[in-house]
Amino acid sequence: MNAGSRAFRRPLRVGVIATILTGVLLLLCCAGGTAAFFLSGLGGEAEDGDTLAGWGCGPVRPVDIAGELPRFTEYGDAQVRNAAIIIKVGQDLGVPSRGWVIALATAMQESALRNLANSSVPASLALPHEGVGADHDSLGLFQQRPGWGTVTERMTPAYTARKFYEKLVKVRSWQRRPLTVVAQQVQISAYPDAYAKHEEPASRIVDALAGGAARTIEINGKAVCNAAERGQIAASGWTAPIPGDVGSGFRTSSRPSHNGVDIGAAKGTDIRAAAAGRVLVARCDPDDRGRKDCDVDGHPGKGGCGWFVDLLHAGGYITRYCHMVVRPRVSPDQIVPAGEVIGQVGSSGNSSGPHLHFEVHLRNDRSSRGAIDPVPFMRERGAPLRSVE
Repeated sequence: MNAGSRAFRRPLRVGVIATILTGVLLLLCCAGGTAAFFLSGLGGEAEDGDTLAGWGCGPVRPVDIAGELPRFTEYGDAQVRNAAIIIKVGQDLGVPSRGWVIALATAMQESALRNLANSSVPASLALPHEGVGADHDSLGLFQQRPGWGTVTERMTPAYTARKFYEKLVKVRSWQRRPLTVVAQQVQISAYPDAYAKHEEPASRIVDALAGGAARTIEINGKAVCNAAERGQIAASGWTAPIPGDVGSGFRTSSRPSHNGVDIGAAKGTDIRAAAAGRVLVARCDPDDRGRKDCDVDGHPGKGGCGWFVDLLHAGGYITRYCHMVVRPRVSPDQIVPAGEVIGQVGSSGNSSGPHLHFEVHLRNDRSSRGAIDPVPFMRERGAPLRSVE
């Protein structure tokens, strides 16, 4: 059913990090100056990070912080090297890959992945750094204050990353909760919502540096690729809304205005939020005759999305869930974590039988203009919709 035109429509393993490669870290930093410097001359042209991120998943590989790293348009070589250090520390500590994404996104917001000294902390200026900040007495990649360690410690990227992870894994249900909530509980930032916009670029860097690790979920201590469903959340922060096979696809030749995909499932199957987000709409969509009779099964040609929900996610993404059997479990403006049950599969509205009509929209655009094919979008996030090829 096309609703677009109507609905607007793991535990931290105890252990010691391997000896810090001090020489390498010194190589990565420069003393003085306010701008990040860029490593060069490591031999050959570095691969494009976005290309590597899109190659797929597995096997998850350990990060080599001393080797050549891919390049990203948003960040210089020193910044990508710092990202590699953050991921490597997470790997050494046994933190699941979701933690790497959260740590990277946090450092992106706090320092743009630069190891910052502080003009108010003179001792920091004498240490290797990649820029000078002025936020209270905060230092380093995560802008940590004195309670996190000495000046030297807070100016050492591997140390600061380890301290971040140690606090991260103590946050209750951290793998399932929104990145902004988890990062805020670790950092205590004045601007907690600012972390959200970095979740996707952090996922891309994790994918490129660690073999698609942002597309994995942890099952029995192992990272499994492309299996995020039934409420299990990929490191990217996404999960399939229901387990089921895609029937009718996105804008097919027979249904060119079908702005989503139909996923077959039994009536009453739980529908889950594909990612953390805010509820924009949760209501009955009127049919073509203006009737709001969503508590009964619909039929082809009736029109309308039936009971439906629109969720707004970080990055301006919107997901839509149509044809629910009863009123959604959520309300407008409610914040829901990824994987939370928001309703049940039904056949209300313009529907020939129980299924979920699922849409993805870009740029905060709920109209048909913003709709994209959910199949590649969800696959790239490690939460593929089944039987779609």
